[in-house]
Amino acid sequence: MPDISVQLGSLFLRNPVITASGTFGYGREYQDLLPFAALGAITVKGVSPFPSDGNNMPRTVEVYGGMLNAIGLQNPGLEKFIHDPEYLPFLRTVPCPVIVNIWGKTIAQYAEVAERLEAEKQGITALEINISCPNIKEGGIAFGTDLVQEAAVVSAVRKVSTLPLITKLSPNVTKIGDFARCAVDHGSDMISLINTIPGMAIDLETRKPRIANITGGYSGPGIKPIALRMVYEARKAVKVPIIGMGGISNAADALEFLMAGANAIAVGTAIFSNPKCLLEIPEGIRAWLDEHHVESVAEITGTLQA
Repeated sequence: MPDISVQLGSLFLRNPVITASGTFGYGREYQDLLPFAALGAITVKGVSPFPSDGNNMPRTVEVYGGMLNAIGLQNPGLEKFIHDPEYLPFLRTVPCPVIVNIWGKTIAQYAEVAERLEAEKQGITALEINISCPNIKEGGIAFGTDLVQEAAVVSAVRKVSTLPLITKLSPNVTKIGDFARCAVDHGSDMISLINTIPGMAIDLETRKPRIANITGGYSGPGIKPIALRMVYEARKAVKVPIIGMGGISNAADALEFLMAGANAIAVGTAIFSNPKCLLEIPEGIRAWLDEHHVESVAEITGTLQA
């Protein structure tokens, strides 16, 4: 049978399928639905230095080609994440790699989370830096849309953590390759992309936005062509491992991302309607490799004939 395991730097995954941050909770929510030993890795919801209740309701709405969400990065905060049995203590028991997504409103807050998790890193395989957050000390500019801000936050996290670092890139830029190179040049071991794309939806009867935050992040099948293009451009810019995501719901989608240059893929929105897609996609990849007489998934990464 074809080998579908992947090596992402120092990270070994049984298969290339990872859960995307924000779509799998903190793992515990899915423990009765899926065998975690069959997953490539799980990425938990973002953790900040402080607890966050998130945005007002409604916070999600189904739209054409996917969904909008404005959860507002709801999370229990760093200390509860570390000590509460439902969070990190539980994650230390799961039989697959665990990636912890981190965020803050200032560079110092990113570093604070990373430094505390460095001291508690048992059971943590890697950190994913969410740079789509606004820097409140710089007038709200998103870290991920300004190369200077991106460089500063990645450097700050790198200084305090020995864990493998994955920088999750924002799609709201014109040259994604520049931001991929910036992350790598300042200490990121890998990159993941893309995050959600800003969008909105309106209720025609009330003439009001369908989510309380007015705008939200658009995800699902509708963003796949954009995400695929950005992964392809990022691969041309950097040589480090890439985790591709955005609209993946089946093995065919995943294979496209792998051919475009991703070493692994992350599934998000599709989990809500079909959690078992996390099991179906690796098996679909294996079946395609077998049918095409390819011995390992690594052999098709970046093989797009363009």
